[in-house]
Amino acid sequence: MNIQWYPGHMTKARRMMQENIRLVDLVIELVDARVPYSSRNPDIDELGKNKARLLLLNKADLADEAANEAWSAYFREQGFQVVKLDSRSRTGLKAVQAAVQEACREKTERDRKRGILNRPVRAMVAGIPNVGKSTFINSFAGRACAKTGNKPGVTKGAQWVRLNKQVELLDTPGILWPRFEDQEVGLKLALIGSIREEVLNTEELALELLKFLAQNYGGLLRERYGTEEEREPVEQLCELAKKRGCLKKGGEPDMGKAAAVLLEEFRSGRLGRITLELP
Repeated sequence: MNIQWYPGHMTKARRMMQENIRLVDLVIELVDARVPYSSRNPDIDELGKNKARLLLLNKADLADEAANEAWSAYFREQGFQVVKLDSRSRTGLKAVQAAVQEACREKTERDRKRGILNRPVRAMVAGIPNVGKSTFINSFAGRACAKTGNKPGVTKGAQWVRLNKQVELLDTPGILWPRFEDQEVGLKLALIGSIREEVLNTEELALELLKFLAQNYGGLLRERYGTEEEREPVEQLCELAKKRGCLKKGGEPDMGKAAAVLLEEFRSGRLGRITLELP
């Protein structure tokens, strides 16, 4: 499966980030905890190389807890502040506020020595599509969310959000990189839903997921669907279609519909807490 997808608006989004990066003290990067390596855009490292960095393992509730811990330790070794987060339930948000202040401690100290007191930390929120940036900002801001205008950076596709007296966020559109050198990365991003379904073959995707689960999460497929994991992925998908009533006229298994069921149950967490890669 060859995956290439880079809509034109992402070039614009990258340019916008480049223009606005000088306005911020901190880059808050969200990654999907199920694929923390594959959901990191290398461009963000380049753009934010002289800024304080905070990395949020979002959707941590959908990922293996042992893997969450392993990735947290890995990124801390790389010099990041790291917080595990579930933006939807607001779990981890208190820790984010503390991590923001810790990440910018040196800047705050420099400001204090220069007589600049109580200037809010300005942070850019970045990440690839579908890692939950908007959910995070809305949860973090709560009802007190207010756009702050009258400054550079208030352009279409990017907006300032004043959280409180301590933090202002610059929201940016999600950006992918122009070409996936590693097709494994493209596959994992497709599995978590960061690439539009229209450019993907969902049956092929589902077969790859079945193969991965049989190798790494033994017993899960049998427990969830009653399928035999020793069988080939195509046979498992066919069996899943029959057990879930995904049938065409005449009782023939509807493989496309079964693939969609499997992918949706994985993405929503109904299949269990699954991480697709380890450090």
